[in-house]
Amino acid sequence: MRILFVTGGGPATVFALAPLATAARGAGHEVFMAGNADLLPAITASALPAVSSTDLPVQHFTTQDRAGRPVDSPLGKSLAEQGHFTGRWFGRLAAASLPALREFSKHRRPDLIVGGTTSYAAALLAADLGVPYVRQAWDAIDAHHIHPGADEELQPELAELGRDRLPEPDLFLDVCPPSLRPRHAVPATPLRFVLGNQHRPLKPWMYTRSDRPRICLTAGSQVTRDARHRLYEFLTRALAELTPLGAEVLVAAPDALAPDLHAQHPDVHAGWVPLDVVAPTCDLLVHHGGGVTSLTGMCAGTPQVIVPGAEMLAGAARALADYGAALTLPTGDDTPGALGRACRQMLADDAPRKRARALREEIQALPTPVATVRVLEDLTRRQPPAWPRPSTPL
Repeated sequence: MRILFVTGGGPATVFALAPLATAARGAGHEVFMAGNADLLPAITASALPAVSSTDLPVQHFTTQDRAGRPVDSPLGKSLAEQGHFTGRWFGRLAAASLPALREFSKHRRPDLIVGGTTSYAAALLAADLGVPYVRQAWDAIDAHHIHPGADEELQPELAELGRDRLPEPDLFLDVCPPSLRPRHAVPATPLRFVLGNQHRPLKPWMYTRSDRPRICLTAGSQVTRDARHRLYEFLTRALAELTPLGAEVLVAAPDALAPDLHAQHPDVHAGWVPLDVVAPTCDLLVHHGGGVTSLTGMCAGTPQVIVPGAEMLAGAARALADYGAALTLPTGDDTPGALGRACRQMLADDAPRKRARALREEIQALPTPVATVRVLEDLTRRQPPAWPRPSTPL
């Protein structure tokens, strides 16, 4: 069986799909992974054959429409507006990716296409080719409010297929723990989240710990040094509030930020951190609500303090807090001292640790990527690949 995985956006979307892709490859299937050119290093670092879907950077799609006109940022707007904006820019990425994916398919026609949560090119290409389409959630964030924006953006491409909205997947794999799934969530086949990650040789501090409480702080991989960058502001403010707690603080951040962070706080470890290795050694994970970061903490059984960087991230953060494994502050909360107080409260309370461990056990009971490969095989057997329609542009 030949499987094409389609990702897109940031490196975290590659690492979320890589475990299933690697499992399929290990089972003897022919596997390729496609993504925008920014992501090719992350794909090859995951030991997967990489296919470039577009040379345009992600910023191109988030800052301008198809005609090159600037688009307004959704920050500070409602959840519906943020979802619509996100769906549209992922739709533009999908439209730009289709020509390269179609050309690839002429030479390596897939029997099955797997796309990430908002990898809409996967749905379009599968409909074009008449092959099964699988959507794999790459985090625990509900995306139902994002898809309508993509339907709107992709009307020209959908019209070619005789559709007015994107096709539903033949199979939806959801990595969200069942206890945290929203009541309105569509039916899904559960999949255990396994973090794919770029790695370097480990240093002892990454897998050992001292007798002090250990806190890992991160604002994701997209932070820049720009003092006006909201995630950079969150990172520096959080660090200032965490260091007085007497804990060992690790800062998972781009290497480019490490010199500045060390200059301000010489005692912290800052820069590249293998989060999947470090998280189980931590007493607390503090972050901006990133979906992959949050799931990594869940898999490690580590309590979390979350200040969602956008309202789109707040729902999943609140669900984790309602479960009892996290404490969530209001979206973008910059109240002086609030984060430090929240962390002090979480470190002193044993209940969140127990709930975090219970959630870890729930995740560990879900089907692994290796077991899920058999589900993909069954899907292609039930739905044999069809040849393209004569009118297809392939």
